[in-house]
Amino acid sequence: MAAETILIVDDDEDIQEIQKIYLKKEGFHLLFARDGQTAITLVKNKNPHLIILDVGLPDIDGFEVCQHLRRITKVPILFLSGRENDVDQILGHRIGGDDYMIKPFRPGILIAKVKAHLRRYRELSSQNESLAAPSEQTIIHFGDIVIEKENCVVKKKGVPLALSTKEFLLLCLLADHPNRVFSLEEIFDRVWGEQSLGDYRTVMVHISNLRKKIEENPAKPAWILTVRGLGYKFSL
Repeated sequence: MAAETILIVDDDEDIQEIQKIYLKKEGFHLLFARDGQTAITLVKNKNPHLIILDVGLPDIDGFEVCQHLRRITKVPILFLSGRENDVDQILGHRIGGDDYMIKPFRPGILIAKVKAHLRRYRELSSQNESLAAPSEQTIIHFGDIVIEKENCVVKKKGVPLALSTKEFLLLCLLADHPNRVFSLEEIFDRVWGEQSLGDYRTVMVHISNLRKKIEENPAKPAWILTVRGLGYKFSL
């Protein structure tokens, strides 16, 4: 298998060099950008498999860069930031990021997260490639929402929604099993492909994001329902 390409977006040369040393050892092909506009151009032209994105960039805030990127790619985006507050971490997930790491980071943890996100993205891509044509199993309709699983596209009233990879996987998991209750632990295991270690905030943030995008009234959801004390289910 050809080496997967990772785009590192950071204006700190030392941070870039640390990532380069460890990711090169794992056999990844690397691209580098020191500002947001260069990152957007590289994604358009080089189509990397994963993006490690700093929040504090010199030209465009990393959160704004993420919003631009989510219009053109569904690959995993991992935020790497010196900002440790919960608000930034929640915002990072809300606008389409798949993970959020704090500087200074442990290289081994970064490598583990990169591999986990790439593995999940490969699995999703493989499933889509194996589907020759749309069928009742690969297209799900509910209300004015359509999930086209073979294209990784979700439309509301005919307009494609900007979902992150994890949001798409989460929606498919729930919609594929209507009325089945999934615990937070099970959702994390199936969508993120790793143990949660008891931190379920990521799942709850992604559920909140999905509701805002697909529900007419996110405060009173009709599709993704909370089952108190148990988890979540999709109502059809």
